[in-house]
Amino acid sequence: MSAYQERRWTSRDGLTLFARDYPAAGEGGRLPVICLHGLTRNSKDFEEIAPVIAGWGRRVIVADVRGRGQSGWDPNPKNYKPPVYARDVVEMMAALDIERAIFLGTSMGGLITMTLMAVRPRAIAAAVLNDVGPAVSPEGIARILGYAGKKTAINDWNDAANYVRQTQGVAFPDFQDEDWHRFAQRTFRQGPDGPELDYDPAIASPLSKPPSKLAPWIAGFLFRRLARKRPTLLIRGGISDLISSDIADRMQRQAPGMKRVDVPNVGHAPMLTEPAAVDAIDKFLRTVP
Repeated sequence: MSAYQERRWTSRDGLTLFARDYPAAGEGGRLPVICLHGLTRNSKDFEEIAPVIAGWGRRVIVADVRGRGQSGWDPNPKNYKPPVYARDVVEMMAALDIERAIFLGTSMGGLITMTLMAVRPRAIAAAVLNDVGPAVSPEGIARILGYAGKKTAINDWNDAANYVRQTQGVAFPDFQDEDWHRFAQRTFRQGPDGPELDYDPAIASPLSKPPSKLAPWIAGFLFRRLARKRPTLLIRGGISDLISSDIADRMQRQAPGMKRVDVPNVGHAPMLTEPAAVDAIDKFLRTVP
């Protein structure tokens, strides 16, 4: 069930965008799952969990958000923001003839999902938020901004593995050398002179400006609208530096019906291959048509 079809379409502003399309096992007929990755990530992050979900009988679409993976780079860095990403998702769904779906969003992918509640709420049947919420810890943001979009000298795949170990080691204390090399393969692509980061460095440009004063209120409103009106599961890294336990507790108070699982000894963000995460996703999807 690891096979997928490559899907490409053109956005309204002329970018060629890409997604992996995993067919459902068996007769299918259940709502599909759309997976959205984090800020500096791409569709390769779901290459293990997507076939598992497809094996449960759901079609799985895994997008490369513009500026990442096999999707085109935007000549205007100001477009690297959730409202544009959400518009791209709506266009992707139209291109693939999908009206409603369950969304699984890691970090930025969860923010895109929440933004869809303002752009196309009827598209969302349910949501899994992977280590993301309407508020985030400044420590986690500072760590991510410390490497996102920054140039780095990488000569070979050992250098690439050392890079992800240095930038992500706090999140995965149990990883061994093999894990870091696998992580590097998902983070980098082979360039003409060796491995290169698999995203446009300009994606971090909009983050250099402070958010508007209304941003926290808008994020809170969209989260409550999502988690109170749609079945929602929060997967939190047990040692996450982005979604603290206090933030997760506050999210549960705001949306008492939201399900939650804390993945032990993993930070931001769980890879969704951890047994606790897989089990939680399985149980959650069983509750959705």
